[in-house]
This record gives sequence, structure tokens and C-alpha cells, in this order.
Amino acid sequence: MTAGRWGAGFSAVSRFVGEIEAAAAGTGPLQPGYVLAGDEVFLLDRCRAAVLKGFVPPDLKDFCLSDMDLNGTSIFEILDRAQTPSLMSPFQVIFIRNVRQLYTRGAKKEEFAALDRYFRSPNPQALLIFVADFLRIPSDNRRMEMDDKNRFERLRETLGEHCGVVELARVNEEDAMRWTLATAQEAGARMEPDAARELVDALGADMMMIASEVEKLLLYTLGRGKISLGDVETMVVGAKQRSLYELTDAISARDRTRALFLLQGLLNSSDAGEDAAIGHLYMLARTFRQMLVILEKNVRDSRAIWQALWQGFRMPPFAADDLIRQARRYKSRRELTRALRLVARADLELRSSPPDKRIVLERLVYELASEVRPQAPLFSAQLSFEV
Repeated sequence: MTAGRWGAGFSAVSRFVGEIEAAAAGTGPLQPGYVLAGDEVFLLDRCRAAVLKGFVPPDLKDFCLSDMDLNGTSIFEILDRAQTPSLMSPFQVIFIRNVRQLYTRGAKKEEFAALDRYFRSPNPQALLIFVADFLRIPSDNRRMEMDDKNRFERLRETLGEHCGVVELARVNEEDAMRWTLATAQEAGARMEPDAARELVDALGADMMMIASEVEKLLLYTLGRGKISLGDVETMVVGAKQRSLYELTDAISARDRTRALFLLQGLLNSSDAGEDAAIGHLYMLARTFRQMLVILEKNVRDSRAIWQALWQGFRMPPFAADDLIRQARRYKSRRELTRALRLVARADLELRSSPPDKRIVLERLVYELASEVRPQAPLFSAQLSFEV
């Protein structure tokens, strides 16, 4: 990939990989240290893989590769190891994690003085890689949070004085699409642009998940040479979740016709057909529970949703704004608890082996998308009973 065609994250990785490859081949200079700045795990992994390929022979890995953590090891110990020649390997690579420890409370004057002394006369047979994944660098630098911006400047003023800084900015959706299409093409498969767009939209441009799903899609379509939109909808869990959120959108809007149409699409695209009904009910129940929490805690934007919903009970990033909008269509807690009772009743019916599971789901969706009838006053009910 050419650096000019891609966004900041991919471009920075391309330059770093090119520099590492040239140094390993003896055709270019190698800096004594590099800082991998950013929390984009996909790009961090690509940088690590390039370093391992260039300087860590598999048969010497135990002797020349060290993964150190500043949480349990001081920078003085790490620099001492870098200065000490290895008896078993001509070259050492040291990855240093939890770099945040150098920037916690306290001046850390002694630590930075030791770093300064080392880099004034570094060991040419050692390479230090500082992993600064405590920073979040958005695809557009102008949108960086002020705290991250201040930390990044501090990083440049200290480690950046001695090391090459590789900015691992978050991958935007366009770059994620380009990567998806290019990866499929390199594997000998043509991916439809609509399929790539659906994949990226469904997974919120999460590159680790996208890479994993592309690998599955390539295996699923092996020998066909083509990945279609239907393949993505069939195989990718996120795409199925997206269809489910479209269904709950129609339900919350009281659009029964669209809700039933989307239900049919969800059932028809499922490999298990009607046998997946319990799974669909589970996802519906989970989604309505999420909406109940959003409504009760008065969540109004996606930034607050991650505090309201605990780990393991959160939706994919792409669905956050949609789900907030859907939850706010319900006027009271009673409407959402009614929906949960209807789902629970359908679940009991499905587990009783009904003759047609599809009818159970259709009736449930019809009732969920119907207007809630006002309850009759209690005295009226008692009067009619006495009569």
C-alpha cells in the first residue's frame, strides 16, 4: 500500500515497516528506539510483526526478544538489559509496555535522566520499542481530546527527543473499506463494494474484528472468487445485529408493516431458519433491557451510554445513537416492561415446541409494534365483574 493513498494510521505504519525492512536488509538506518503512540491494536500488531520479521529469528526468539512492563519493572532495569550484550544472540529487541508509568504523578527526573544518558550512547545491537497505547489518536488529529493532546505533546518532548514516533491513529471507515477490498483482492477474491461497506458499518470500523471476519468470509467463499453482500449478511454477526436493530427501530416507531418485513428478512438470512428463533428472542430481550436502562438513566448521547451500560452489556458502537433514539420513543418504564413481558411469554411458547415458530415470532413482533392500550380503571373492572 502506498502511504499517500491512505489515512494517517496506515501511512505511519507503512513508513515504519519500510524503515524496519530497509534496516534489516542493511540498506537503511535504524533508530535506537521507537514510540508506537496510539491504541489502535490492529496497527500495533502490524508494527510488532514487522519488527519480529526483521530482527527476531524464530530459532533465537527466546534469547533476543523481551517483553517488559513498567508496571513491574523499572526503566533502570530495562536500560541495563539493553546495554548488556546477549551471549546467545547478536541483537536484542525489547518491547516496553505501560509507558504511562513514566508520566504519572511525580517529576520522574531520574528516569528521564537515565533515558537521556542511554540514548546519548545507545547499544547499536539493541532496539527499544515503547508501546504508548494509553493515547487515543482519532483519524482526524483536530478531534483529539485535550487530555490526550497534552499527553502526546509531553511524549514528544521526552521520548520523542531520542526515538522515532509512530502515530497510530484510529482507522476511519474509508480506510477500513479500502483495506477490506485490497485484502480480499490479494487473496484472489473480488469483494463487492456494498459488501465491504456493510461489513465496516456493522463492525464500527473495528479493524481487529474486520480482519477476523474477512478471514472467515474468504474461507466461506473459497473457490468462488467473490464475496457478496449476502455472504456478509449470512456470516458476519455484526451484520445480523444491525438487522436486529433495524427491527427494533421499526417496533419502537410502531411501524408494524416494516417490522414484519424485517423479521422475515432476519429469519430468511439465518442459517438455522426457524431454529434460530430462541436466539432472536434473546437479542430482543437484551435490546429492550438496554433501552430500559437508557430511559431510566436519561442517557441522551453516545458518550454517556458507556457509563450507563456495564461491560458485557453494551451494544456495538454503530448502534449506540440508534438505540438511544429508539429508547426515547417510549414514554414510560411501563411500556418497556410490557415489551419484556411479551418477549418472555413468546420464549415460554417457543420452548413448548409449537407447530410453527415463525407464527409465534410474527405475533410477538405485531404486538410489540402495536400501540399500548390504556388500562381500564380498577373500579370499572370491579363493576363489570359484579354485574
